[in-house]
This record gives sequence, C-alpha cells and structure tokens, in this order.
Amino acid sequence: MQISKIIEKLNLEIIAGYDKTKEDNKAEGVFICDLLSLVMAKSRSLDIWITIQTHVNVIAVASLMELSAIIIAEDMEIDEDTIVKADEVNVPLFKSKLSAYELASKLSELGV
Repeated sequence: MQISKIIEKLNLEIIAGYDKTKEDNKAEGVFICDLLSLVMAKSRSLDIWITIQTHVNVIAVASLMELSAIIIAEDMEIDEDTIVKADEVNVPLFKSKLSAYELASKLSELGV
C-alpha cells in the first residue's frame, strides 16, 4: 500500500524523512516492537515499524533493515537528533496519538 494513503487514513503527523514526490513509497507489512535487536532480527524490508522508541538509533535500524517507515505511537516526544537523522537518510518518520495496537488494527483493516 502507498505510504501516502496510510498517512491519510491514519491521520499521521509527518515528522521527517518523507518525500511526497516519491511514487515508490510503499509498505508491505507491519512490525511492532520496542527492542532494537529484535527489529533487526525479525522485521522485513518494506515493513512499517510501530514503536514508542524515539532515540536516534531507531533511524539507523530502520535504514539498515530498509523499512518503509517508522510510526511513533502514543504521541511520544521525539528527540531532535532523531528528526535530523531521519531527514538526512530519508527514513519516513511519523507520529500518532494512537496506541501500537490501534495503529496495527487500522493498518490490518487497510490490508497492510
């Protein structure tokens, strides 16, 4: 599914790293986890990662695993270093007031 549709349907706040002009922005799955080593071991390329972790290392992991995007759940405050790094390496970073469960449920309803 196109990331642009996910942003619209889930009313996500765009924080950093997202280029609206790229038509190949898509997601094929979802991974929910707050443990970085587990994300590296179990996530798949083009997954959307839902987490409450907001430090700069999440950007490194998302880039390494070629994830589609990161959604920060629970309206958590995001470190400024994280925002800067997401823009630098073009990792789409979004924020939502919804819980990880609510986000995953809505993504499932959308067919992701």
